[in-house]
Amino acid sequence: MLQHILIVILVFILLTGCQAEGNFKPALTVKFDTARVKGSLHLGAASLAGLSAGHVAGKGPDVAQSEDTGDGWQKICLEWNLDKPVQQDELTVRLDLQMTPDFWWAPHLVINEGDCIAQHVFRSPALIAAQGKLTLVLVPDLDICGKVNSTPWFLDIDVPKRQMFIGLSHTNIWTHVGYRKAPGMELPAGKVQLGFYIKAYEDTTAVPNPWREVCKLLWSRWGHELFVKGEPLTTPMDRYVKRTYEWAFQSWPHVWQEFDLNGRKVGAPQFIVNISESPNYPGPWYQREMLSIWNQAWFSSLRSASGVMRWAKRSSNTNLKQKAGLTKELALAAPMKEGFFPAVIRTDSVKELHDGQEVWRPKGWDHAYWSNSDRCPWNFDVTNEWYHVLDASWTGLLMLRWYEELEQDMRLLDYTRRYADALLKLQDEAGFFPGWLNPETLIPTDVMFQTPETSMSVTFLLKLSDLTGEAKYRQAAFKAMDAVLKEIVPAGRWTDFETYWSCCGFGKDKPETIYPRCGMYKQCSFSMFWTAEALLACYQAGGDERYLHWGRRTLDELSMLQQTWQPPYIYIPALGGFGVMNFDGEWNDSRQSLFAELFLDYYRVTGEPDLFERGIAALKASFVMMYCPENAATKALWEKVHPFFGPADYGFMMENYGHGGETSPEGMGIGVFTIYDWGNGAASEARNRIRDHYGDVYIDRKRGQAFGLDSIAVTLTGSSAILKDLAAKPRIVRIMFDDRTTRELELNGETTITW
Repeated sequence: MLQHILIVILVFILLTGCQAEGNFKPALTVKFDTARVKGSLHLGAASLAGLSAGHVAGKGPDVAQSEDTGDGWQKICLEWNLDKPVQQDELTVRLDLQMTPDFWWAPHLVINEGDCIAQHVFRSPALIAAQGKLTLVLVPDLDICGKVNSTPWFLDIDVPKRQMFIGLSHTNIWTHVGYRKAPGMELPAGKVQLGFYIKAYEDTTAVPNPWREVCKLLWSRWGHELFVKGEPLTTPMDRYVKRTYEWAFQSWPHVWQEFDLNGRKVGAPQFIVNISESPNYPGPWYQREMLSIWNQAWFSSLRSASGVMRWAKRSSNTNLKQKAGLTKELALAAPMKEGFFPAVIRTDSVKELHDGQEVWRPKGWDHAYWSNSDRCPWNFDVTNEWYHVLDASWTGLLMLRWYEELEQDMRLLDYTRRYADALLKLQDEAGFFPGWLNPETLIPTDVMFQTPETSMSVTFLLKLSDLTGEAKYRQAAFKAMDAVLKEIVPAGRWTDFETYWSCCGFGKDKPETIYPRCGMYKQCSFSMFWTAEALLACYQAGGDERYLHWGRRTLDELSMLQQTWQPPYIYIPALGGFGVMNFDGEWNDSRQSLFAELFLDYYRVTGEPDLFERGIAALKASFVMMYCPENAATKALWEKVHPFFGPADYGFMMENYGHGGETSPEGMGIGVFTIYDWGNGAASEARNRIRDHYGDVYIDRKRGQAFGLDSIAVTLTGSSAILKDLAAKPRIVRIMFDDRTTRELELNGETTITW
């Protein structure tokens, strides 16, 4: 009798599901018909969706099964066994939702009938639908996804029809970067597989977070396993930093620019250089874009210089310290107009004849003038003469961080105060700060007037308030944060300058549009980052848990643009890197160097180890695209595309990979230029900053957790830690503890430390 009772209890648990908090909740169940072509999803007694498996040559799948993989997830496996190849344009599994979602999410926009989400953008692939607290999530089985080149995978959603799709089909690119299903697929003889994980649950968190469960699955199932092996690289990061600074300040003479500006000596690496400026290039060099130096939200010479300053202090390099100081001087030289200042100093280019070829060459710094970023709403008559508030707030924040951590130059504090006082006058009644200001009148344009770019000003003002003790900056920051929380975050309105006025201009004529077929805005990861950072700053400044909950949700939304696996069709190490937006093709974009520390900062507050691991992976990914012997796979691709590359080019680094939406083992996806401040210089700054803040090893004694940031495995045993060098390179490493005390030691293989 007791045995029967135990069996009944066990069956009840399996059917209902036991949640970690101890409450019994309904579990997702999956049923298939006897022919395996139809299925249904149920949460307890409620029917959530019908499932229709595709046919191959008129036949349904030979295998259709569901497996409980724990934590409420079901793994669906479908197989077709073919005697011979079959010409078939598409093989699809469709879910017809019987719930009525009020929220939808997909990793890429699907604008028109026939559009789809190609596997190229499967960084953290999922489809999500929610009706109130009821949430349904589908994730492709990444163990089998993309393994057969001839049958690429896709996802799709159709909001009006309440449908989700996962399948196989060729695609083409109809715009930069949108995908559409294309004919011509051949299913090979043998086993053809489709599979996915699916979960349905009631979201009972304080702030609904539709990405939390899928983020946990993606990292625990795929990301963590690669991370513990040392992915995406095991080379000590200081080696990449050294290569960067040798390339920028020695090997490539065009990079570093030094000149006199109104009697003041200034300098910085120029905005962009291209392959023609290599010492090995066989033809005449040419200027790709204007000779310029930027202090803008992307390309920030002051940010990169702070990394140089940190490195110079650590290595006692007076030459690099002087160069970092010249870049600070250039930032302070930007002329103010009623508190506002430009972001770009530039010269124009002219055509010249060299070696029988017409090429663009710059006039020189004696023709320099100030302007602003040309990534602006030019189709609404906003030009690069207009001031951009976002850029100014970012530069102001960097000045304050320089003042606080590197050098207490009072000019930095005075400069930012003048700007902040002017900024406060622009705050509207709702709390937002505007985007662009007319260069003559300083009146804001009404284009993109209330956007998440405001979040950057929140972080800037809170830092200024912290350093000066002035409450007016803090009050304005909280008002702005509340505006973003009310109007931006719940709706997913992640729109900023890059969303429309960068390489992907789709939607620029009607910005902030929801596309009905997928129920989403065009979204940029930049806005998510600024907002998650600002929310954490608000929480730390005032202790209001509401900001932390919303910040944690925003960080998970940002995480859905992080690469959590190694696709077989991505020919460089992928783990940890970031994409740009939900309508572009980049992998390993330079923004990962900017994002990395935010994940570590959220760990410090929450204690969630996945966040720290994600941050480390992002930091390492920042160096993957560098051309150098340490990156064998990347180096081989560079040399396939640019065979003249050699040792003088070590340190050259494109800002991303696969930008056009396609890759190949022959080198498709490799670029032709380096933006120092959005590439190797930015990555080096992140390494130097994070080493100062978290060390090479971070030991959280209070929580009993430890992490190796620089390819070091750490095992805690009581009041000691075993450090194992994954790079197998003897070196001095910096240990930081949770109370911010530090210790340095020589690591040679394996070492034990105690406290």
